[in-house]
Parts: sequence; C-alpha cells; structure tokens
Amino acid sequence: MMDTVIFSLAGRPVLLIDLISSVLGLTCVFLAGRNSKYNFWVGYLYTASLFLLFLHRDLYASLLLQPVSLVINMVGHYRWTHPRPEESADGKTLNVSSLSWIERVFCVVGVLVIALLWGWSLDRLFPADPHPYLDSCVTVLILTAQLLSALKKWDCWVAWLLVNLTQIALHLSVGNVLMSIVSALYLVNGLWSLVTWVKLYRKQK
Repeated sequence: MMDTVIFSLAGRPVLLIDLISSVLGLTCVFLAGRNSKYNFWVGYLYTASLFLLFLHRDLYASLLLQPVSLVINMVGHYRWTHPRPEESADGKTLNVSSLSWIERVFCVVGVLVIALLWGWSLDRLFPADPHPYLDSCVTVLILTAQLLSALKKWDCWVAWLLVNLTQIALHLSVGNVLMSIVSALYLVNGLWSLVTWVKLYRKQK
C-alpha cells in the first residue's frame, strides 16, 4: 500500500508514504513554530511515517534516528506541559529560553565530530547508503534540533534551518523531488518560527 504511486513529479514517482510524511511533517513544524503543544501528537505519527519512508529509500542513518526521535518527542511533550515554577509564566507552559555561547560552541563541535564518526561507521556497516556522510550529518543535526526544541530553546530553529538546507541536498541527490520541495517549505517555516520564538523569548524575560 505504501508503495502506491500517487503521481509523478519531475519524472519521479511520488509514493503514498511520501505524501503522508510530507503532510504530517509540515503540520508538525507549523504547530511547533506557533508554540503549540499539539505538535507532539502529530510528531508521533510523523516519526512512524519517516521510518517507513527512509526504509524504502535505503537511508539507514535517518531510519535509525526514528526510535531516538520518538523518545525525544516524548520528553519534549512532557517538558512543554510540565514546567517547573521558575520556567513558566502561567504555571502550565514552558517558557522559551536560550543557549549560552559556550553551549552553542559545544553543540557545533559535537555535531561535527559525531557526524564524522557516524558517517565513517555507516559507510562500512551499510554500503547500500548512497551518501553516508551527508545522511549522518542530517541525522545528527536533526537530533540536536529536536533536543533543543524539547528544551524549548529558540536556538533550535537555527539548527532546523541547517537541517532543511542539508535535507534539500540529500533528497535531491536520491531523486526525492517532493521531499526537496517540502524541505524548502520547512526552511520558510523555520525562518518565521525563529523570529516568533525570539520575540517570545524577549517578551518572557
């Protein structure tokens, strides 16, 4: 059923799983950008659809990411809805916060080192992966963005912008035109969401 071709785009077939993942993903990030806790409920479905999508595309680093993403989604769901008193203005919703410059440097170095090591391992464990280092870079960037989002750091949107740019290149490289377009839409939403969260952060300080 998931292999059902819905239509063709730029000479490439668009499968049902491609379309489902695209709709769920766009809905999830739109809700997150609007500071809505309901993004997590959509996120659970999105994680399941991505697992099937990456399995079909032989993108194994991204596939292995999904169980981890599920755990991060659950942690973020709890943190957003169960803030400590000093972390919330109304006692119900987690405030937007920011990383320190030291934490930002640590994140950048960590992403580069882990992506390099993961790409090297993936190249040897899963030779069918067409772009192990690019695939791994996307994987580590997504994990970083998800962790920061779970903690409600506005810096997460900077990480998501990098994810979107990298994913556009990754999907184009395997001929996934639809997901490349969707990633471009994520990029637009990420810019809008970054501005929105920075405004919330300054307002809540």
